[in-house]
Amino acid sequence: MSERHILVLPDRDSAEDLAEGLADRFGVMEEPQLVRDALAGEDDAEDAQWLVVVEDPDGRLAPAALDDFAAEFEGWLEAP
Repeated sequence: MSERHILVLPDRDSAEDLAEGLADRFGVMEEPQLVRDALAGEDDAEDAQWLVVVEDPDGRLAPAALDDFAAEFEGWLEAP
């Protein structure tokens, strides 16, 4: 069962570091998508969160493990 996981990170550097680590930690082969998510009502780029979108075509990634990994970068797994 194909799934999509969205990890929320505080800044671009954290998002890029997490995305790079996904292959080593979880064997993710497809490059995750990084998306800037401006907070509502905020125009300042410094107030943007970054999303790392991970496609999981085989449904093999454990959400709890992804959440723990994101926490290492001060982030979290967005609830489905």
